[in-house]
Amino acid sequence: MLIELPEVLKPDQLRLLAELLAGAEFQDGRLSAGASARRVKANQELPADSNRLERLNQVLMPSLLAHPLYGLAALPLRVAAPYYVRYEAGMRYGAHIDDPVMNPQAPYRSDIAITVFLNEPSDYQGGELVIETHFGERSVKLPAGNAILYPASSVHRVNEVTAGRRLAAITWVQSLVRHPDQRAILFDLARARQRLLAEQPDEETTRQVDHAYVNLVRRWAET
Repeated sequence: MLIELPEVLKPDQLRLLAELLAGAEFQDGRLSAGASARRVKANQELPADSNRLERLNQVLMPSLLAHPLYGLAALPLRVAAPYYVRYEAGMRYGAHIDDPVMNPQAPYRSDIAITVFLNEPSDYQGGELVIETHFGERSVKLPAGNAILYPASSVHRVNEVTAGRRLAAITWVQSLVRHPDQRAILFDLARARQRLLAEQPDEETTRQVDHAYVNLVRRWAET
């Protein structure tokens, strides 16, 4: 299940993030990669001890968590602080799967990955996020401020940036519902439930859909 989250960040927020990132010192992205991913990773990341991280996160995370599709799609149990990544010309991230458990100090299972695009597609050439799905590869290169949510278990890559600079924020979620197929069912059902509750709150069909959604979450959720 790939879900686009439009307009996670507004233009003024993007400008602030751009200012903070413009003066930041980045490090080799391989320092945070697992043994397998390290072989194919060529990008730069903001260090975990950067004094800019708190300000960046104060702008990004509330907007992401408040997005109307985020909670429906992710059903979050644990949410990771984002990585801020930079790709200069010649950089790429080869095909890989994200580590299943991250952050040894406070472990969480990486069920869902989210990429937030922080600059415009016209700012760089190449740099598409390519995700393998059951229906073939999906190439994603979204406007600044938009995000894509996808299973962290999927094979994915970032194509080589051939010109310009690509900026993005990456975060992960441990969902209440472990399995992607179950989350997909719940997402579709949740959207139907929302519409019925808004437009036909007293109908028997609304009650049935509401009860079905609630009880499926109860059946599938892990805490």
